[in-house]
Amino acid sequence: MRGRIIGKIEESRKITDVAREFDVAHSVVSRLWKSFKTTGMCSRRHGGGRVRNTTPAEDIYIVLSAKRNRRTTAQQVANQFHAASGKQISRKTVARRLRGGGPYARRPVVCVSH
Repeated sequence: MRGRIIGKIEESRKITDVAREFDVAHSVVSRLWKSFKTTGMCSRRHGGGRVRNTTPAEDIYIVLSAKRNRRTTAQQVANQFHAASGKQISRKTVARRLRGGGPYARRPVVCVSH
């Protein structure tokens, strides 16, 4: 849709008419046209948000080290990770990674025996 909007403006159509045709606000088309004129592209920017502290491989390492000894605390896992990789991570980061793909509490199933 962005490319079609740019194409219409390049055909010497008014921004207001193009906005009405595509049923978007005038400011949206105006901003898109201004961005296209400065950068020469009309694609969206990706990669917003906070940078992750650990890679997916490191996440797996955290989960595995926690599964090896189920009694270790998140702080102890963070200390082990620091010793292994040299990267300092917080107890909260370990807890988040374990919540994402780690061990969870299990209770035995209560059922009627046959």
